[in-house]
Amino acid sequence: MTTAPSPLWQPDAQRLQHSQLSAFREQAATLAGQPLDDYRALHQWSVREPEAFWNLVWDFCELQGHKGERVLEPSPVFRHNRWFPDARINMAENLLARDDTHTALISVDEAGRRDEISYNDLRVAAGQVAAQLRAAGIQPGDRVAGFMPNRIETVIAALGCAWIGAIWSSCSPDFGVQGVLDRFGQIEPKVLFACDGYQYNGKWIDLDQRIHDLHDHLKPELLVVIPGRGHTTRVRQALNWKDWLAAAGPMPEFEPLAFNHPLYILYSSGTTGAPKCIVHGTGGALIQHAKEHRLHGDLGADDVLFYFTTCGWMMWNWLVSGLQTGATLVLFDGNPAYPDAARLFDLIDAENITHFGTSAKFVQAVEKAGVVPRDSHHLSSLRTLMSTGSPLLHESYDFLYEKVKPDLLVSSISGGTDILSCFALGSPLVPVYRGELQCLGLGLDVAVFNDDGESVVGEKGELVCRAPFPACPVAFWNDPDEQRFHDAYFDTFENIWAHGDYAEIVAHEGHDGLIIHGRSDAVLNPGGVRIGTAEIYRQVETLEEIREAIVIGQQFQGDVRVVLFVVPANGVELSDELQKKIRTTIRAGASPRHVPAVILTVPEIPRTVSGKIVELAVRDVVHGREVRNRNALANPEALAHFADRPELAG
Repeated sequence: MTTAPSPLWQPDAQRLQHSQLSAFREQAATLAGQPLDDYRALHQWSVREPEAFWNLVWDFCELQGHKGERVLEPSPVFRHNRWFPDARINMAENLLARDDTHTALISVDEAGRRDEISYNDLRVAAGQVAAQLRAAGIQPGDRVAGFMPNRIETVIAALGCAWIGAIWSSCSPDFGVQGVLDRFGQIEPKVLFACDGYQYNGKWIDLDQRIHDLHDHLKPELLVVIPGRGHTTRVRQALNWKDWLAAAGPMPEFEPLAFNHPLYILYSSGTTGAPKCIVHGTGGALIQHAKEHRLHGDLGADDVLFYFTTCGWMMWNWLVSGLQTGATLVLFDGNPAYPDAARLFDLIDAENITHFGTSAKFVQAVEKAGVVPRDSHHLSSLRTLMSTGSPLLHESYDFLYEKVKPDLLVSSISGGTDILSCFALGSPLVPVYRGELQCLGLGLDVAVFNDDGESVVGEKGELVCRAPFPACPVAFWNDPDEQRFHDAYFDTFENIWAHGDYAEIVAHEGHDGLIIHGRSDAVLNPGGVRIGTAEIYRQVETLEEIREAIVIGQQFQGDVRVVLFVVPANGVELSDELQKKIRTTIRAGASPRHVPAVILTVPEIPRTVSGKIVELAVRDVVHGREVRNRNALANPEALAHFADRPELAG
């Protein structure tokens, strides 16, 4: 008989009685005419009665705008369902609903420079951007691009864009020119906002030449440059940000927009071809983010929210939506480990951060650096730590509870650029179990399907969403027949959203947790047995001798063999003894089938600009296939370490 796992954290009476999700559940129970005693009951009601649920979310989260009478205009085609078809709303109006002197944004860079802006001053600045864009002839649906670091001016520009119904799209300044053109070149922005430099790893990175090149290729009607701190821009044809704002006329009215009016264009990683341009609607992003921040995150007007992100990752858009709650957002630009791995924990104490978000990789890096934040920092304000980007290792849960804070709500969350939000989230009402994402997102009919398309619990399979949801993208850019859209999400199961994650639902008393075992397209298949890559990473990354690793399946003698590439820690060699230790660790912690047939060293691992490892690109190199879009990688030269390895010869 298997012993039930013990939770690492359980909600106390304060959260059970006074969290926003608790209040929401009471209202939902009244609507449902039944108690909804636990999270599973609430979730089941939310997917069984989607119109009642999303209508209540709108009201509970106090969304601004005209809701209309209808919540859903149904269609037999998943992606053609229309939510709130009569609504008229504006994202900027909702994010700027708080209009007082409370601090809205705090911006800190790695050198410690700090700026802040209040809600009313943020409203004025965004209104100036809106006025100037309108004066320049920018209309609803026109594209506005930002080649910007994560700082206050970037948020102001995006809000001004949303104010008049233009579409905002951003790339972080660590993208090379071709990587930016691969993205912005497809959407042809009429306006380009850019910062002429940024600080990273103790160095000033000048962007003047890149901006020159982008302007020459994109030919925007308007180029506005935000000078770096103490820096004078030398970019031709550029308008100076401060001078441009100062010349603004009266603020226009917020543009009332349809629920599905395009708000953002985000991009797929682009490692298997040109990045897909994913168009997200105003209403879907607004109502889904409000639900995630308020209900799942319990974020309120007195809280301080931080997420380490760049403007090239969807978590930046998600972070900015935190303004809807009236909370203070902290923006950080630079290397999160500069000058040392404790840098962001310093920020928690300095800014009294209550909700701290980061990546699973950052947590691992802090642990391997030997930092013990519990001993070196107060962390008295910190209540919730969120992690995404890749599965949070089981051992990382141990580290967070033992070395960071024992009463911390650790919310491993998962979704992606495709939905600009999450399918699995945290909750203030359910326990945290080691290695699991706490719960399925409310209003999302999430399931795991086996190969026969049957819903399974306690088995691995494809993560799907069986029913329409408001945050479904409204389109792909330049996809008039919707074929690329269909192929991306609906090719696996007819009229069912297949997300591309290899996952497993775990049933607990009162709720269901989720384990992500890796990306479906990177799943290994030795001997016909499907293995998630995360199961191997979990074991390898516990070894102090290994800094990081990447694993692929290689076609070999009519089967697939597991090949593991490792980056050893400084001064460590991949000896026979270390290889034996790696294999023993994987065999004991996973299974004999997970044990790699070949283990090789590489000096570095290729990653996308947003920091994700690229298993498919490495697999292509090993098999001698062309990697079609190296511009999507932060370090494309790293692929050379995987080519023509004699140890992998057939």
